[in-house]
Amino acid sequence: MVPTRKLTIIAVLVALAIVLHLFEALIPIPFPIPGVKLGLANIITLLALVLFDFKTAFIVAVLRTILGSLLSGTLLNIAFFLSFSGAITATCLMALLLYLGRLFRFHSGFSLLGISVAGAAAHNLGQLAMAALLIKHTGIFYYLPVMLLSSIPTGILTGLLLRELLKYLKSSGQLDELTF
Repeated sequence: MVPTRKLTIIAVLVALAIVLHLFEALIPIPFPIPGVKLGLANIITLLALVLFDFKTAFIVAVLRTILGSLLSGTLLNIAFFLSFSGAITATCLMALLLYLGRLFRFHSGFSLLGISVAGAAAHNLGQLAMAALLIKHTGIFYYLPVMLLSSIPTGILTGLLLRELLKYLKSSGQLDELTF
C-alpha cells in the first residue's frame, strides 16, 4: 500500500512532467537538427529517481508519455512510440547509473550532470531503435552520431536545471519533506 503523501507527490511529479512535455512541444526547437529536443520532462524523471526509486521514476516516465501524448493528440502514433521508447530507455540507464554510483560510492564518477547526459543519449538511442523497428530499416542508425552529439548540450542543460531545482528544494527545506 502506497502512503497517501507519497502518492500525492508522485501525482505532482507526473503532472509537472506532463506540463514540461507539453510546454516543450509548444516552443520552437532551438536546434536546426530534426528530432532534437531539450528533454525537459526528463528533469522530473531524474528527480523521481533521486527522491524515490526506479519503480517510481518508471511510473512517472510511463504516465508522462502516455498522458502527455493523450493530451497532445499523439497517442499511439509514431511520435508516441518514439517518445515512449526514449523515456523508458533513458529511465533505465539513469537508474542503473544512480544505483552503481550509490553501490560503489562513486562521488565524482556519476554526477547528476553526467547521468543526465547519459540519459539524453539513451533517450536518443531508444528513439532510433524504435524508429528502426517501425520503418524496418537499420539505416536510421547513421543518424546516431548526430543524435548522440546533440545529447551533450541537452543533457547538460537538463542536468543543470535539476541541480538548481535540488538546491532550491534543499535550501527551502522542502527536500526533506519529499524524501522517504
